Amino acid sequence: MISTLTIQQIQNRADILDVVGNFIKLKRRGTNYLGLCPFHNEKTPSFTVSPSKEIFKCFGCGKSGNLISFLMEHEKYSYVEAIRWLANRYGVEIEETFASDEQRQQQQQADSLYIINQFAQQWFSEQLLNTEEGKDIAWSYFRERGFTDETIQKFQLGYSPEQRDAFTQAAVEKQFNKELLQKAGLISNRYDQWLDNYRGRVIFPIHNHSGKVLGFGARILKSSEKASKYINTPENEIYLKSRILYGSYFARQAMDKADECLLVEGYTDVISMHQAGLENTVASGGTALTPDQLRLIRKYTDNLTILYDGDAAGIKAALRGMDLALEEGLNVQLVLLPDGHDPDSYVRSMGTTALQEYIRLNKKDIILFQLEVALQDAGLDSIRKSAVVNRIAETIARINKAEDFTRQQDYIRQCSSLLKIDEAGLQSLVNKYIRDRISLIEKKMPFEEAKAFEQNAQEGERNEYDETTFQLLFKDDLQEKEIARILLEHGMRTWEDEKLVADYIFEELLDESLIDNPSVLQLIQFYRELRQEKTTPISRSDFVYHADPEISRFAVSLLQSPYEESPRWRNSATSHSGFQPRLFEQAYADVVKLIQSENPEDLQKYLLMEEDKSLEEVQSAISYLKLRKIKRMILENQQDMEKEHNPDEFRILHQTHLHLKQMEISLTQSMGSAVWK
Repeated sequence: MISTLTIQQIQNRADILDVVGNFIKLKRRGTNYLGLCPFHNEKTPSFTVSPSKEIFKCFGCGKSGNLISFLMEHEKYSYVEAIRWLANRYGVEIEETFASDEQRQQQQQADSLYIINQFAQQWFSEQLLNTEEGKDIAWSYFRERGFTDETIQKFQLGYSPEQRDAFTQAAVEKQFNKELLQKAGLISNRYDQWLDNYRGRVIFPIHNHSGKVLGFGARILKSSEKASKYINTPENEIYLKSRILYGSYFARQAMDKADECLLVEGYTDVISMHQAGLENTVASGGTALTPDQLRLIRKYTDNLTILYDGDAAGIKAALRGMDLALEEGLNVQLVLLPDGHDPDSYVRSMGTTALQEYIRLNKKDIILFQLEVALQDAGLDSIRKSAVVNRIAETIARINKAEDFTRQQDYIRQCSSLLKIDEAGLQSLVNKYIRDRISLIEKKMPFEEAKAFEQNAQEGERNEYDETTFQLLFKDDLQEKEIARILLEHGMRTWEDEKLVADYIFEELLDESLIDNPSVLQLIQFYRELRQEKTTPISRSDFVYHADPEISRFAVSLLQSPYEESPRWRNSATSHSGFQPRLFEQAYADVVKLIQSENPEDLQKYLLMEEDKSLEEVQSAISYLKLRKIKRMILENQQDMEKEHNPDEFRILHQTHLHLKQMEISLTQSMGSAVWK
């Protein structure tokens, strides 16, 4: 686990303009910066970066966050990967804490393997580019495949010489540990002699989705009955084949932009497709797709198109892992290339445009294709056809997300037509498989979790409020969010004497039933904890950069505004009490103008204004919350009065009503509001 100190150092050094500007072009507008949103196609810039608040917001698609969440969204990094990326960029040494020595050793081994792989990749590339053997053998091979210099460098291709221990000697000379080199799959011990594993082969480095080298694929160039055509890195702490898609690092942005992933089998297929401009291509390595690989694809797109050879082996490979893809919610289509062609040979012989057109015209729905193949195999055999019906019903049942209901029904209609069976019968069979899967899930569900699920389902039936009352009491949470925003903006300011604004709010909110919004409650509770634990002042960054993405997103949503303050607003804003939006994006520029005016009185008035107004906002927000609580109590008391009571009980309820109404009137008068009697 990365230490809090490390994260704090990164926050202090990192610059959101520097990070975001590394990916998109930004222009200054007032105190903010504006650019075209990288998360959706737009012609008019609506993507805003606020350096003072350290947040970004697109007012077109709604995406928002801090520089860490920007990296997580744009580069599809995990939180830890984003932190490591920033630490590397800003020269922060990562300090980690571990629950056990075993975890520490695993992390140290993983870091060592990354370093070894980086050295190996650079060494293999050096052999390809700058040695006679590499140029004569490997370079010629890549040229024959049609790879350009730019492509070879992009994918960091390399070569391992024929000499039995050339790499071993180079690695030992750099003082790398031989046992770790063996774990990385680069060398092996044979007859008490350390030898290179990849000698005489061209090298394909395999990257994770943040660009680090996880391992290698190595292809032999000389024909040999004893040696395998391809050998790969053995599984270790960082190389887990089930979690890797070759080319994902280079394809991630193209998949996101095209909203489609093209899946092929081999390394050269990926490289040729990228060189041809189809950069949204990755490879599974010829194995069945795994849940981790499918989830990696879903980070970028819900649409998966499989491009495989049109022979029997290609068809079989395409159908493997299909059910898992459907369960993950992917829309899967299949393109079978003409006999004798794979994606590499087709694009080299026919060209990019021809391949794109072929893909467009020959996409087959994977479920319908599976059904066609199965029916051909079954022929007139009624038993085998019955098995096909059950198999296809089970497959359709895996499309179980609510938003896919129409899609599921369409499959039932089309498949029943192809099977020449009653549509209602197929629907019943699909429903049976759905019930079976739900039953299996419920059996695995812990008892307490199942009980809570049932109680939540029944909660709505016990609610006796009408819709208007429900919205008033439970959905109008603007004041609650205003309390949370004030804590972020002004919590460390002085309220009175030595008391801070945060302390005053906590005193007024001892009864947390005033707050209904769970996000507001979570933020307030976290603020309380920080107030007790932290010796230094609490800042917005503690929330904007919180490790919990929900807290971070909520904090960003409270701080963002699509507007910049007009000087006219400032004069009128100070003359009103109650809930007012905070619009101080132009603060710095206005102060500069006041300084240049050489009028000290105007400057002093401006500097005091924001703090004075913030105290009014605190009082106003607390009063509105109290008012809502009183309104809720009045409604509950009125409902109780409508029931049958004896005279004494009714008198108490009536007195309670009068008392609550008087409290309501007093509170609204102090707020400068009016209430209908």
